[in-house]
Amino acid sequence: MALITYLTRIEFDEGAIGKLPAILDGLGVRRPLLVTDRGLVASGLVERVAGLLAQAPTIFGETPANPTEEAVDAAFALYRAEDCDGIVGLGGGSSLDLAKAVRLLTGHDGPLAQYTAVEGGAARIHGRICPLVAVPTTSGTGSEVGRAAVIITAEGRKLGIVSPHMLPSVALCDPELTYGLPPFLTAATGMDAISHCLETYMAPSVNPPADAIAIDGLKRGVPAIRRAVADGSDRSARWEMMMCALEGAMAFQKGLGAVHALTHPLGAVRELNLHHGTLNAVLMPAVLRFNRASIGAKWDVIAEILGGEPDRVVADLSRDIGLPAGLDAMGVTEPMMERVAGEALKDHCHGTNPRLPTRDEYRALLHESR
Repeated sequence: MALITYLTRIEFDEGAIGKLPAILDGLGVRRPLLVTDRGLVASGLVERVAGLLAQAPTIFGETPANPTEEAVDAAFALYRAEDCDGIVGLGGGSSLDLAKAVRLLTGHDGPLAQYTAVEGGAARIHGRICPLVAVPTTSGTGSEVGRAAVIITAEGRKLGIVSPHMLPSVALCDPELTYGLPPFLTAATGMDAISHCLETYMAPSVNPPADAIAIDGLKRGVPAIRRAVADGSDRSARWEMMMCALEGAMAFQKGLGAVHALTHPLGAVRELNLHHGTLNAVLMPAVLRFNRASIGAKWDVIAEILGGEPDRVVADLSRDIGLPAGLDAMGVTEPMMERVAGEALKDHCHGTNPRLPTRDEYRALLHESR
């Protein structure tokens, strides 16, 4: 038997950001906390979005590239000090995940580690939390429709907090908000979205709707990413990439796999602060080869969509759009790999890879991706 559950309210259209005031009003939110990052504040986008609202929102603009429990606590302190009654997450996956974690604290006591998947935290999470509107400004994580927030906890581990209650109240997806994204970030976030479609399609659990959504996401994202990187104002490419990101996250309710089991602990390496989507792109070819014998005809389906052997096509695509050639170029050292291989076994994505790697096999995947 397959248990299949989908998802939340999604507003998807060019210019959809104009609906934000009405959405907040419908949710009963009068004093929102707007969670974002310094880059979007500097770009003027935060001011533009805040200007849509009748009353200026309280702004937390200090989201780190890999969100931390320390930043979550700071944002929640601001939420309470300003007597906020809802949250708007504006940005990439980091801002949206941080916004989700702040929302969790509106109905739960800290620390966050007790709510992580590896600690059985889903049973401790309830729905008595404030409304959240998630507004993505990148086409990558799909966090706007994801039931997880990935946070570096106070202990220094990058862990997923996973529950249906973590889904945003509304996902407000406006491709126009991605027009100014630089080529490298377009490439890195786009490969994140494509990796979600690939991994969730390979995951062994039974969910045909998720498989179909993942396949559609691949068909959209793979042709569009080169165009979006080459011309950031290509409206069609930006639309297709945002839909790919949305579909990747809608699909990964089914589960991810070894790529993410490795990228989560790699993203927790503080001295490097590596971009999640870039790591996914670098690791995906080796994981595809590792999984090939276990996914049967799915390999041929992926090959047909990509137009060639999946591992080679992904590697060539990453190179063509300007991403690093391997982990060595990103500063990942042998001691880091040793530590990450052990942490990957504990990650919540490990158990949904079609072929369960051992520690030695995780180490080999890292070496193969150098």
